[in-house]
Amino acid sequence: MVSSSGTRTSEVQDAEGREACCSAYHHAVELVGKRWTGAILFVLMDGPARFSEVKHLVPDLSDRLLSERMKELEAEGIVSRRVVDDTPVRVEYSLTVKGEALEPAVRALKLWARTWL
Repeated sequence: MVSSSGTRTSEVQDAEGREACCSAYHHAVELVGKRWTGAILFVLMDGPARFSEVKHLVPDLSDRLLSERMKELEAEGIVSRRVVDDTPVRVEYSLTVKGEALEPAVRALKLWARTWL
């Protein structure tokens, strides 16, 4: 929240001034932190991909779980699904503008992981 003076304030703070975790942040962490979701987002940052391509680029991910995660990400407006009318018909997945906005966070997490894990 921003006060009338333009400074950032929070709705809830403890005695030391630490900000309470808000529900939007918690939802974001739970969504992106689900098993395999971060890896799927990372793969799609390079552009549209077919289901089989994502599966190939995220080893050990089952078809069932990939399908479930794609549906969740699509429902959240992070991934879009496009049917390409070709022979044979194929489906491509890509990040939406909302999904692309996650790129700095995903790349920062990758850098952190390479440094610390």
